[in-house]
Order: sequence, then structure tokens, then C-alpha cells
Amino acid sequence: MNGNEIRQRFLEYFERNGHKIVHSSPLLPSNDPTLLFANAGMNQFKDVFLGQDKREYSRATTSQKCIRAGGKHNDLDEVGKTARHHTFFEMLGNFSFGDYFKEDAIRFAWDFLTGSKDEGKLGLEKKYLWFSYFGGDDDVPADNEARDLWIKNGASPDRVLPFDKKDNFWQMGDTGPCGPCSEIHYFLGDDEADNVAKWVNGEGDTTMEIWNLVFMQYNRIQNADGTFTLENLPAPSVDTGAGLERLTAVLEGHKTNYETSLIKPIVDFTADLAMGK
Repeated sequence: MNGNEIRQRFLEYFERNGHKIVHSSPLLPSNDPTLLFANAGMNQFKDVFLGQDKREYSRATTSQKCIRAGGKHNDLDEVGKTARHHTFFEMLGNFSFGDYFKEDAIRFAWDFLTGSKDEGKLGLEKKYLWFSYFGGDDDVPADNEARDLWIKNGASPDRVLPFDKKDNFWQMGDTGPCGPCSEIHYFLGDDEADNVAKWVNGEGDTTMEIWNLVFMQYNRIQNADGTFTLENLPAPSVDTGAGLERLTAVLEGHKTNYETSLIKPIVDFTADLAMGK
């Protein structure tokens, strides 16, 4: 299953589940002064999450072209150091605008990842999947609901782990829609002894994040004195992002995104140019 097939399976799966397929927005946002480049699938829906825009649909799915080369979400410093970072990538996403929330978002993700390939899903092995959730802090309580929903859908309790705000609370920038998130990680190593919890959000590429489910509950606003406040959004919503290149590495059996059918041809072409071929 190559990268183009994975992209198509994702979009068609969510279309079958009532989502409108929406084209990727431009890399240069036309109406958002807080961003230089589109850095996430939710950018084009920001005003919808804030209740300032209405669409004819309440569920959407996209394959968004993104650049992360500065600002809050900056992957530039990681390029060349890891097997999974690059400044341009495609983010697969499904979105709910006040329609469904955590229960359905987690059910969809579990079903698409572990369901049969013959049914248009990915058929990933459950024993290699890990899940994280927000463990809570002084401002926001622990997201025990997300933890319990993963277990309800079939995840082993010892593979559902709590983390702090750095890893499991998502926000687009200093202000705007935000909320606790639940990440999905996949073990890529050769040694089963390394398929353990300490590598989830740990060093190296042995266990890699492949999908993040963000539960949009708040709007982060800056006060006149420079402090920030979290306000409840008009309706809790869902914003997810799965790295197409990372999923492709998993499904094609590669250890690095650069070996996938999405990137390797570009590397080979550039190498041929450099050698004068």
C-alpha cells in the first residue's frame, strides 16, 4: 500500500462516515495574520471552531499541505536528526464542528487503523500501537475520558499512557482554539524487547507518533496585562492530524520517511541532477 493509496483510503473512509472531503487550503493563509504558513489541517477551519463562520457541513476530512519551518510548530531544527521530521508534509485529518466529540473520534481512529484492509482500512497490528492522553495540570483536569474510551475500543490498559501539556495539549499558536489531545504511536523497531512504554514520546525513532486527536474545547486569549485565559468554545469539536509520510513508512515497512514512495523518488531525482544525469 503506497502513500497515494493511504491518502485515498483515509479520505474515503471518513467520507463513508459522513464527512465532506475538503481540498487542502493554500500554504500561505489568506485571512489569518497569526500565521506565515499553513501548519496544520485545522487552519482553514479556525473561524468555524470559534463560531465565527458557518459551513454547509458539520464533518470534514482533508489532506492538508503544511510547512513547519518556524514559530510555535517548528520542525526545521529536527530535519536530519530524526527519521520522521521534514519541513513540508501532508497532514490527514478529520474534523467535527460541534457534531461528534471524543467517543466517535476515538472509535473512528481505532477502526481505521486496526480494521481490515479488505474493507478499506489499514490493518495495523494492535500489539505495536500505543496511545497517550493528557494527564492534567493546575489549569485543566486529566482527560480520563479519552483513556477509558481507548480501552473500551480494544486497547490494552497498559498501552494507554498519561503525559503532560508539552505532549498532550495542542494549540495552533499563542492564541486561538486549543484543547487536550490523544496521540497514537506505532512501534517500528526490530527487537520486540524495545516495544515498551519508555519509548513513547521518548528518544529515537523506534516508536513514532503517527496520529494526534485534538479535542477542541477552549479558546486561548491574551489579556491586556499579557497573561492568557482559556475560554470554553461555543461547541466542543474535533481536529485530528495524521502524518501521511509517517503512515506510509509504517505501511511500506521503512524505518525513515525519506525511504517512502512519497519522498524517495524526489531524493533520487535530485541526486541524479547533482550527478549530472
